[in-house]
Amino acid sequence: MLRWIVETSLRFRFLVVGFAAALMIYGITQVGRMPVDVFPEFAPPKVEIQTASLGLSAVEVEELVTVPLEQALNGVPGLDVMRSKSVPDLSDIVLLFKPGTDEIHARQLVQERLQTATPSLPSWAKPPAMIQPMSSTSRIMKIGISSKQHDLKDLSMVAYWKIRARLLRIPGVANVPIWGERPKMFQVQVDPQRMRAHNVSLNEVMDVTSGAVNAGILPFTDGSLIGAGGFIDTPNQRFNVQHSRLSIRDPEALGKIAINNRIKSDGTAITLADVADVVWGHGPLAGDAVINGGPGLMLVVQKLPWANTLEVTRRVEAALDEMRPGLPGYDIDTTIFRPATFIEMSIRNLNESLLVGGLLVVVVLLFFLYEWRIALISASIIPLSLMVSLLVLSWRGATH
Repeated sequence: MLRWIVETSLRFRFLVVGFAAALMIYGITQVGRMPVDVFPEFAPPKVEIQTASLGLSAVEVEELVTVPLEQALNGVPGLDVMRSKSVPDLSDIVLLFKPGTDEIHARQLVQERLQTATPSLPSWAKPPAMIQPMSSTSRIMKIGISSKQHDLKDLSMVAYWKIRARLLRIPGVANVPIWGERPKMFQVQVDPQRMRAHNVSLNEVMDVTSGAVNAGILPFTDGSLIGAGGFIDTPNQRFNVQHSRLSIRDPEALGKIAINNRIKSDGTAITLADVADVVWGHGPLAGDAVINGGPGLMLVVQKLPWANTLEVTRRVEAALDEMRPGLPGYDIDTTIFRPATFIEMSIRNLNESLLVGGLLVVVVLLFFLYEWRIALISASIIPLSLMVSLLVLSWRGATH
């Protein structure tokens, strides 16, 4: 058999050479598009569900949120392992599916189960949120943002509404969480003594505040009712009626809101500023970030399982470079954590090693065989066999 292969190859040597050249050209085009990562996708298909339950202890989260969701998710087709943890204010459930399961199809099945379980959850628990599908090594970049001209609240607003929103539009980016985020928000810091002096209850303050900013703070408050406008029909056309509310853009404007037509002794209305300090603030921190030895924010870019690390990293850097002229006073550091640097160095070192190794092989073959034809055939087998191996990995969906 081996003799026949050799004879046939020699008889049709031009076809063999042409096939080898075509294989090399095809391999170069295909290998260049293979996903590049530090590690291959080694984790099984996974679906993670998080449910925020503000104000509940870990025991209450487990009994009222986690257990009902687990019972609803049991028996999902392809499910292998279910893990969960309950901490104060949060329920987290991880579903691991059998290898080979279509992750997108599994997410659809899980979403259908969640729709049936959501109505049974407590009213103060948010609807369960399914985390985006992520790679086994999802973190491809950590971006540090700091400023000497802007405080952290302004920095958080720019990072969330401008930088994060832009990065989420990049193909391959799954999520961009922000560490140390301090979102700017109104805070009505009530003073019990001032409330008692004006005979104002806490519920009144909360109702008036929620109505002023058009957001229901408590269940059943009318701050977010739909249908405040309507329309008027005339013989000729229909006119829409828009409910006019005071535009609240700063704490000073919110502090001037009157409380249920209450009147002080001097005849003026009792306002929120009379019973509370209305200021800009932020929610409680669950973590913080230190950027280059000072306060700042850290944006963690996470990629999808099928995304190419090098391509996504370069797209993120290109997007940040486009945004820099419009962000004066903001320092953006993309070198804190960048796995693409390791990949680029590895590819460069590998190319140099292959080139040097190939030249040494040719020199050794010429030195021992004294025949350039045999040396050429032997030297061509090395890159051809390597290319075939890479093509097999590419066809199997592996990374390199």
